Amino acid sequence: MTDETYEPPKVWTWEQNNGGQFANINRPIAGPTHDKELPVGKHPIQLHSLATPNGVKVTVMLEELLALGEKGAEYDAYLINIGEGDQFSSGFVDINPNSKIPAMMDHSTDTPTRLFESGSILLYLAEKFGHFIPKDPAKRAECMNWLFWQMGSAPYLGGGFGHFYAYAPYKMQYPIDRFTMETKRQLDVLDRHLADNEYMCGDEYTIADMAIFPWYGAVVLDLIYDAAEFLDVKSYKNLLRWTKMIAERPAVVRGKMVNRAWGEPSKQLRERHDASDFETKTQDKLEPAAE
Repeated sequence: MTDETYEPPKVWTWEQNNGGQFANINRPIAGPTHDKELPVGKHPIQLHSLATPNGVKVTVMLEELLALGEKGAEYDAYLINIGEGDQFSSGFVDINPNSKIPAMMDHSTDTPTRLFESGSILLYLAEKFGHFIPKDPAKRAECMNWLFWQMGSAPYLGGGFGHFYAYAPYKMQYPIDRFTMETKRQLDVLDRHLADNEYMCGDEYTIADMAIFPWYGAVVLDLIYDAAEFLDVKSYKNLLRWTKMIAERPAVVRGKMVNRAWGEPSKQLRERHDASDFETKTQDKLEPAAE
């Protein structure tokens, strides 16, 4: 059946094997699939995540806070393997009923605070520690503009372009054309803005940069979708300049390693409980039996 001959049924029904690369974890209902408690480490902040773009936002933020000397930002990071359905455990669903990473608990509050949605976590941490969010009202508003721009725009990049270009069971011209057009429009939005701004909110590095970089920086650096040539990313010179500048920050380098379970073993820190883990517990340093 081709796209041109498909007729939607009167009532849609779920075909479990339909959906491309992620068909085994996609489903039309919420709630847990199995009972499993989440581990709890020694730090007040407990993160349960995976180093996808949304997960990287939060680990970068935590590593940036620690780099500033905020000891209260120490955290335990546990791997959630979304390919195996870890996000549907009862413990994870208790934190995030939407079953998406990242999810976080802050045990430093009188009643432990649950947090889900990456943008919400970034804003919470920025306000809690007083960093990476402008204090001037006008600049703060600009930061919120770009933070929520990312939250609203990235689904067209990931679930739209990324899915149909890289993960769908077969290539379909209409959705690829539609979401490529939108993705290039978004890249152009960023490129035009960064022509006159060092960072997303002017001369100040903020949570807006941390939110946008893992998605759009990954596309520009050709780390996801293998689409840099297809999208002609080299033409977005201002975006390239900004991407390379953010990528070189030591806290960003560390944040990208946390909860990573693929790629070069020396860049994989599947769990993080202490700063020393970056030196001693990456996958290349673990015994083969621990893999």
